[in-house]
Amino acid sequence: MKSDYAEKIDGAERRFISLPVEVRVEGEDKFFEGYGVKFGDIANLGWMTEEIHPQAFTEVMNDDVRGLFNHDPDQILGRTKSGTMTWSVDTIGVKYSIRYNPKDPDHVRVMEKVERGDVSQSSFSFSTKDDKWETRNGKDHRTVLKLKKLYDFAPVTYPAYENTTVAKRSFEQQAKPDNSEDQAEMATSIDADDMNAD
Repeated sequence: MKSDYAEKIDGAERRFISLPVEVRVEGEDKFFEGYGVKFGDIANLGWMTEEIHPQAFTEVMNDDVRGLFNHDPDQILGRTKSGTMTWSVDTIGVKYSIRYNPKDPDHVRVMEKVERGDVSQSSFSFSTKDDKWETRNGKDHRTVLKLKKLYDFAPVTYPAYENTTVAKRSFEQQAKPDNSEDQAEMATSIDADDMNAD
């Protein structure tokens, strides 16, 4: 089984959305289009829930983002740096658009699957710069406030398990008690004892 490239990137996460992948025709051109993120959606990830803030993408607008089929780097469909893919933020969420190339065998295979409705969901890979935790409806709830890096958008065959290891690390970090004041008081007490001993 092929390894997942995102597993080799520290802090990389992946989320899925069930909005359809569609084919848009513009003159003689075709495009694969879908939403990788829908604002306002609350993802239930088992022990936690999560949402993406609409302003989360402001610092990654110039990232070199790939369009991959099933997140496979060997099946690259587009790339923002080369101009074969674009993505944008609107009132619904984050939408990606990949220009169809009939000379690319990967494109031809994916186009057939999308037009038949076999591929009907999308996903995106990212790493988080800032998030916020709170309790909602008895669960730990995370709001992703800012992305650190945006790696790819992908039409996917079906959603895989959404690994929350990175989110768990973030939760445990913010949950640690701030004992800096206690440590400062302890240090002051030790210094005072040393002075009295002299």
